[in-house]
Amino acid sequence: MVCYHRAMTMMEAIREALSALRAHKLRSALTMLGMVIGVAAVIAMVAIGGGARDRVLAQVQSLGANLFIVLPGNVTQGGVRLGLGASSSLTEDDARAIEAEVPSVQVTAPNSRTRTQVVAGGNNWFTEVVGVDLGWFEAREWSIATGRLFEPEETSRGGQVVILGQTVARNLFGEGVDPIGETVRIRAVPFTVIGVMASKGQSMMGQDQDDTTFVPLPTLRQRLVGVNRANARSVGVIHVKIREGESMAQAEDDIRQLLRQRHRLQPGQEDDFQIRNLTEIANTAAGAATTLSLLLAAVAAISLAVGGIGIMNIMLVSVTERTREIGLRLAVGARRRDVMRQFLIEATSLAAIGGVIGIMVGLGAAFAVSARFGWPLLVEPQSILGAVLFSGLVGVFFGWYPAKRASLLDPITALRTV
Repeated sequence: MVCYHRAMTMMEAIREALSALRAHKLRSALTMLGMVIGVAAVIAMVAIGGGARDRVLAQVQSLGANLFIVLPGNVTQGGVRLGLGASSSLTEDDARAIEAEVPSVQVTAPNSRTRTQVVAGGNNWFTEVVGVDLGWFEAREWSIATGRLFEPEETSRGGQVVILGQTVARNLFGEGVDPIGETVRIRAVPFTVIGVMASKGQSMMGQDQDDTTFVPLPTLRQRLVGVNRANARSVGVIHVKIREGESMAQAEDDIRQLLRQRHRLQPGQEDDFQIRNLTEIANTAAGAATTLSLLLAAVAAISLAVGGIGIMNIMLVSVTERTREIGLRLAVGARRRDVMRQFLIEATSLAAIGGVIGIMVGLGAAFAVSARFGWPLLVEPQSILGAVLFSGLVGVFFGWYPAKRASLLDPITALRTV
């Protein structure tokens, strides 16, 4: 036992506290269990939730920033509503008008698409073939990996050239093979490969964006899907990129008013098109991921509070069990603050050790879940530091009352306790 002819030093207090914890190893371990579970749950949930949020943001950024998608809407013929997209109500001229007459628009990209077989030698691949103009690559912020983009003349006259996505190039020509200059056949029409796009990865809907083949828009209409007899310049979708810093809400309103005017829609008549704000959808998805992450972390944090209550209960039991010891310490010269400090150190040590173990368990659990289900992880140092500090504060908070109670014991009464 420490002699109290002088004030107990901090190192002596720590040694005494750790010695008391070692004397009851099983009880100490069970007391720390609540902290271990709580910290592990917080670390794992924050890492998985942060990874999910970053994955959503990455998928959104892959679509392009400040982007609207204009789609065909409801069309009514003979009093019958044909439903969304049943008939194309959009044209290349609509896209050109939007780009020319809406000041906040940077570029428009009218496009149409079909799914069909692409053949190269003895290999074939069923993929999406998209007819685009040069505005598509700017709007989607999608760069070329090898080769080149379409020339203006090719997009205007309908050249038989094609740009492959990474997935298509790999399946048609194999890994590491440069397909530039090779010939592929789409619906028996020969095309020359002039480029391979950089990888984009999955979309927000889980679709492989690299599983795409690009041809000039006139080529798609004239040689692959046929010309719409009712409207030879119809398109399936118009992508609209807004300039940085411009109001998305104002741009959407301007586009809607212009299209209603061009389509001769009367006041009160339903739009025959839809405008989808990808930035708004992205922010909603990212916000939902963040909210879910915070909710899971808050639920996990309850375990920390439960662990703290467990520490307080055990420390109160320890004070009761060690009443005679406390009385003897006070009788031989220990100051009340020395007794209080020792019990506070015991409580804080339980919480801190449980927190460190919990961090290791939480990281292990997060990496195991990520490996098993292929989920992304975002392990932030501040979350680990916060878990350690919080577990220490839990020890101080819930250890203060038992420590205070121990320090206020009357030495004479304590020594008489059986």
